[in-house]
Amino acid sequence: MPRRARPKCVTSGGRRKAEVASRRAPAVHLVAGTAPRGSRDAEPAAAGAVRQPDGHGPGCGGEAGPRGPAPEARLPRAGAGLLRGGQGDPPDNMKNFWRFLFRKRLPPTSLCQMDFAVLGLGDSSYAKFNFVAKKLYRRLLQLGGSALLPACLGDDQHELGPDAAIDPWLQSLWEKVLELYPVPAGLAVIPPGVPLPSKFTLQFLQEGSSVGSEEPREAGADPQGPPTELRPFLAPMVTNQRVTGPSHFQDVRLIEFDITGSGISFAAGDVVLIQPSNTADHVQRFCQVLGLDPNQRFWLRPQEPGTPGLEGLPQPCSVGHLVSRYLDIASVPRRSFFELLACLSPHELEREKLQEFSSASGQEQRHEYCSRPRRTILEVLCDFPHTAGAIPPDYLLDLIPLIRPRPFSIASSLLVHPARLQILVAVVQYRTRLKEPRRGLCSSWLASLDPGQGPVQVPLWVRPGSLAFPETADTPVVMVGAGTGVAPFRAAVQERVAQGRTGNCLFFGCRLRDQDFYWEAEWRLLEKRGCLTLVTAFSREQEHKVYVQHRLRDLGPLVWELLDRRGACFYLAGNAKHLPTEVSEALAAIFQEEGGLSGPEAAAYLARLQATRRFQTETWA
Repeated sequence: MPRRARPKCVTSGGRRKAEVASRRAPAVHLVAGTAPRGSRDAEPAAAGAVRQPDGHGPGCGGEAGPRGPAPEARLPRAGAGLLRGGQGDPPDNMKNFWRFLFRKRLPPTSLCQMDFAVLGLGDSSYAKFNFVAKKLYRRLLQLGGSALLPACLGDDQHELGPDAAIDPWLQSLWEKVLELYPVPAGLAVIPPGVPLPSKFTLQFLQEGSSVGSEEPREAGADPQGPPTELRPFLAPMVTNQRVTGPSHFQDVRLIEFDITGSGISFAAGDVVLIQPSNTADHVQRFCQVLGLDPNQRFWLRPQEPGTPGLEGLPQPCSVGHLVSRYLDIASVPRRSFFELLACLSPHELEREKLQEFSSASGQEQRHEYCSRPRRTILEVLCDFPHTAGAIPPDYLLDLIPLIRPRPFSIASSLLVHPARLQILVAVVQYRTRLKEPRRGLCSSWLASLDPGQGPVQVPLWVRPGSLAFPETADTPVVMVGAGTGVAPFRAAVQERVAQGRTGNCLFFGCRLRDQDFYWEAEWRLLEKRGCLTLVTAFSREQEHKVYVQHRLRDLGPLVWELLDRRGACFYLAGNAKHLPTEVSEALAAIFQEEGGLSGPEAAAYLARLQATRRFQTETWA
């Protein structure tokens, strides 16, 4: 937009908050980078919109706003999202924008009339930390855009979370924006402590219309197409079996679903997404502390025309159903939660504490109270009872993020298990200084379901994963899976063996062979048949710990033979903290020792494998 032009509206919010912001700030949009995919039971990386500490309104992921009528600068929408598998790929809802932006025929002056700012949300434990945000920033500059500020790279691994980088960056951004585009005469910045209008209203039905909260979940699969997030399939759970030894510290489950008639099809490397629910106890406690009747029904109405509702929400809906299936009350609250809660609090002492937690200067206190012990939204509301009891129901969807689906690598092949889908689930449970153990919402919910006690249905759908296995029959594969990271490789081995492909080499690592050696009998049988080369690393069975990267070095000649002479593809799945770096270092050492390459040559060789998709990873934090 022209530097002297006066903005008329902001197009990246679609809600009244954005409209309010547009009356006091220019149409300079934040093109958000993306957070990496978390663990299979991780909380969403970013809950809710980023809100400004000085009351300028929310920052939103959205399309870049051109300063003038340059036709080439009309960009497809680029929404914020989650990045799968730490590969550095753009999220699904950004791919059209990404492809458009990187077209070679775009002239270098395409965005010469656009101001922009890039805010990346990432996790430095991933090799390609904030890759999308960095690359996007450089590309916008290449196309002539003018950066208001250097890219902000938020890091979930920082002690204070992404806010450590975002806070000072946002302050500088708004100073720059107001310098270029002062607040119009007659308008003022909304002062702190004044809540913006809610996104929805809850119109409660007459008391006599109340019914039980047992409402049907979202509809099953549409016969016209495979299930999606908007139309999940209610898959009957067939088995839910613990596969770790009784004395093992971790409860890992092999869960099987019946997908007969769903229209679901998948290949090795694909991912199933599961929509979890809150526990009945948590729903009851939440309703009690907020003074809500879980059986009370309501109609959900948007405040602004054109605002989309909640897909799949029954109309009318009961409060209990909304809380159980939609509100992520078991997640750790973000700073925006405390900010809005402080605005809604009628209690002076509680409001002061909430304001402290929501301030930039209160980051450390909020971290100690909330982030470090992983205190949940429900527990925070219980700690602030006067405030919780005064929350208007209309603000529930502004205050509490929605429950997001959790992705799991599919651990079976349709060629071996027709009409079945299996996953390997590590139940997340750990202790902090809080009395109650911390539990992963989805994994704990899945573990609690017992098909032996009666029919159990789980809403799910499938999407392509980040791992793609070779289509050519004579291409070998080298797979490195640590712990539950072996799940996608079980699907790959089953599929490849069923297709008659024998070049399968699996490096598997766990703690103890008699406690967490998943599918040992199955692997051993395939070994005897000559369909699999299995290399194991049991880290706790000897004085010095042995991991998969050590076993790679031990079998360096085999790895070099497969990669360099037979053109094998290499796959890695497991925890992102140390494994990717240490496996890459082991490969570089093999390339030097077995291939006679120098250090730089080994690094270049590894980079070529990655660039040609012969080295693929699926990791999580």
